[in-house]
Amino acid sequence: MALLSAVGGATWHCCGRLLTRPFSQASGRGERPGGEELSRLLLDDLAPTPRPAGGLELLFGLSPCLLALRAARRRVARLLLQASRSRLQGERAELLCAAEARDIPVLRPSRRKLDVLCRYQVHQGVCMEVSPLRPRPWAEAGEARPGDDPQQLWLVLEGLQDPRNLGAVLRSAHFLGVDKVITSRRNSCPLSPVVSKASAGAMEVMDVFSTDDLAGFLQAKSRQGWLVAGTVGCPGPEISLSSEIPITNCLEFLWDRPTLLVLGNEGYGLSREVQASCQLLLSIRPGRQLPPGLESLNVSVAAGILLHSICSQRTGFPVEGKREQALQGPQDPSASSEVPRVAQHPGLSSG
Repeated sequence: MALLSAVGGATWHCCGRLLTRPFSQASGRGERPGGEELSRLLLDDLAPTPRPAGGLELLFGLSPCLLALRAARRRVARLLLQASRSRLQGERAELLCAAEARDIPVLRPSRRKLDVLCRYQVHQGVCMEVSPLRPRPWAEAGEARPGDDPQQLWLVLEGLQDPRNLGAVLRSAHFLGVDKVITSRRNSCPLSPVVSKASAGAMEVMDVFSTDDLAGFLQAKSRQGWLVAGTVGCPGPEISLSSEIPITNCLEFLWDRPTLLVLGNEGYGLSREVQASCQLLLSIRPGRQLPPGLESLNVSVAAGILLHSICSQRTGFPVEGKREQALQGPQDPSASSEVPRVAQHPGLSSG
């Protein structure tokens, strides 16, 4: 589609290149971004490129784009706001203000063009062409001694391959107060725009590190006094290799020293080498007897349960109040005390 000249010269075509005027003049006149200045942009002035060039990627979704601008860790080539006749309000207006402050070009393509660019992902009418984010080398994380804080919690991820699982895990980790996230460089999905969207933008503000030797990293932290707690499903023949490693219900785990919580791949769980580096294995018990085929939890759901059961022991955690104050009436003494078997969780199973 040919590019048209914009009213007031906000966007124009010159020598085959798309030039876009930022909104700095609007702020100089004290005008609200999203008002008359925004209306001068064409409602369909996006060049029909199939994907960003120059090593850029397309970040999509309101929260990921807004948090990426706040964190300022990515290079932003341009902001794409879906064309609309209504004025921008709330976070969309804030997004425009942040782009204006950094002199980032802003375009207003149609929803149809945004759908094609995002390959029909849920973009919420907001996209940005940005430089990629990659996990930082573990050497850049710095050292933390166990004596600094007895309730440090680091989340270690081995071989998570589903970007939506990884995004959901990062969102829970950020929400519940995990101090650092470490991933295995091998067989792990990259920090892609899909991961950022699934994390509701948490990926944009978290420091994610990676290592080529995950087992060696765990063994080194264990020698420094850290507790390495792996995750596993129900005890049985499938985890015979870990028979000498104690298995504990996550609700009975006592968080009294710095801990590394290790989660494995969605299908086969922890590798043998990584599981052998663990000092303790945590499990999740189901609430009922489960039929075949329903004996597993999604790894991101399991991560949320495990992290909450550990982080709720932290001083000042919001759920610290006395449980009996929230319960009304006497408990049923006839309730069965039978403990159901531990659920088999593919992301928490042995290799």
